[in-house]
Amino acid sequence: MEIAIVLCLLLVVVILFSTEKLGVDVVTGLMLITLVMTGVVSTEEAFAAFGSDFIVILAAIFVITSAIERSGVLDDLAARVGRSKAAKLTPLLIWLLPFTALLSAFMNNTTVTALLIAPVLALTRKSGLPGSKVLMAVAFASIVGGSCTLIGTSTNIAVSAYLEKHRIATIGMFEFTGIGIALTVITLVYMLTIGRWLLPLRNGGGATQRATTVRRYTTEIRVQEGSAIIGTQVGASALTESGFEVLSILREGRLLSARSAGLYRAQDVAVVQGDITTLLAAREKNGITVMADELQEGQAAGSPLKLVEVLLPARSHLVGRTVKQARLLEQYGLAVAAVHRAGEPLRERIGRIQLQVGDMLLVQGTEEAIADFHDQHELVLLDEFTPDPKRVRKGYLTMLLFIAAVVAGTIGVVPLVIAFVAAALSTVLLGINDPRTVYTSIDWRLIVLIGGMTALGTAMTNSGADVFLSERIQDWFGGLGTAGILAGFMLLTVLLTQPMSNAAAALVVLPIASRTAEVLGASPVTFALAIMLSASVSLITPFEPSCILVYGPGRYRFSDFVRVGAPLTLVLLVVIYFGVQRQWPL
Repeated sequence: MEIAIVLCLLLVVVILFSTEKLGVDVVTGLMLITLVMTGVVSTEEAFAAFGSDFIVILAAIFVITSAIERSGVLDDLAARVGRSKAAKLTPLLIWLLPFTALLSAFMNNTTVTALLIAPVLALTRKSGLPGSKVLMAVAFASIVGGSCTLIGTSTNIAVSAYLEKHRIATIGMFEFTGIGIALTVITLVYMLTIGRWLLPLRNGGGATQRATTVRRYTTEIRVQEGSAIIGTQVGASALTESGFEVLSILREGRLLSARSAGLYRAQDVAVVQGDITTLLAAREKNGITVMADELQEGQAAGSPLKLVEVLLPARSHLVGRTVKQARLLEQYGLAVAAVHRAGEPLRERIGRIQLQVGDMLLVQGTEEAIADFHDQHELVLLDEFTPDPKRVRKGYLTMLLFIAAVVAGTIGVVPLVIAFVAAALSTVLLGINDPRTVYTSIDWRLIVLIGGMTALGTAMTNSGADVFLSERIQDWFGGLGTAGILAGFMLLTVLLTQPMSNAAAALVVLPIASRTAEVLGASPVTFALAIMLSASVSLITPFEPSCILVYGPGRYRFSDFVRVGAPLTLVLLVVIYFGVQRQWPL
């Protein structure tokens, strides 16, 4: 009976993860309640994984990396990419892809890709290269780069936590770095040869897009009575000198071009484009008001407002709706301060912009409102912005603390969990991180997913479901041999990563695969690491956030990712198949 309960629950979980009708944390929570109420696991077993070292390490990494991301260090590094000298395609990819992979080995690959798009487009225009020949390669490098270290992806940490919880093995920080580097090199070689030929020839971002090295957002600013810019030329005012590009003027219900608007008048609403720093500085100027601030007067009831950057994934309910139709102010108390679409200057009023996959929004509101908005729409939270002129310097200090934690934990000076917790606390003690942002920077949904799916593994062991499935697999596919069954689990993992997250797919397959390995008399570590790495190199479709980000700017189509990514995924799986067996023999 318990076997039937667990297998039915596993099927329901896979379906719910795939459809994303409910958040992964909600699904996981309901699963844990069901397991405890049916007696398959005890309360202690259900929540034991939440106290593991790897959960604490993951939380500490979220704190450290979020401080680095908010500081602007990655923006600074990305800007340096955009200022690089013009180069031909081959030399450009030879240094750009390893640089991207190196950042992704320690940072969130979505953030790395988001920050690199604008400078890469600027560099390709400077070099006279089509963006479509570079952007997909950058996205792939950021994804594959995470396979180089234990902390490179949440999938790696999730699998490591499972192995340690079930006393199968303890995985070191750089234990599979050799395979990760091989995967990165092969990705580079592939994109320089076969991928280069398969990629479409399209000018990503459009030829007329301004060659900028930072993301430029479209926002709205109202000219107040008594403002110093009243009576000055729209195209040559202090607003323009501060870094904004004026796109149009809304005056008495009419939308005028910047050229025909003449002189600024009181109550004009300027649709402008500028980077984050310029937007934050504008809020401090007298005589102008960012429309998001004006809309939210009296909304926050004394609570501090935050400005966060979010990415619209493919399954977001906001895609295809205008900002006005989304009714964020009415439903959540949030104002869309600005919108960025890589490769396109948006000239319409904010409320009339029809949102597309890969758009980035600057959303302003209270911490609670932003959290609710994020959970309801499953958006990718990229960053939080606060005006701090010293933030870049603090960011580099945070990076040094991060490196020190990695080194100290790796060579055994202190346990890895202590090294990362110390680094996370140091960011607060040194004033790099705001104590209030520490908890909000942690992706609690991922924490719940890892802890809950580890408990599902315990449930499969307690009920005997893992033995039941492993025996069926041996009966059905035993003729393929142990190595053949390993390959089958790798392919299954890749297929499951298409409708669900990589970490979820790996954690669904892992309990079955590890038990099958034991039944076959093989090493469960070999199976586990093969599944972990397979989940990290799924490049067949543009559903990965990094791929979504380059989809629009590169002018790609869905078929482009299938045509380029499917062969590369198969090649990487072959490398993983032989590489894992070489390092951890069956």
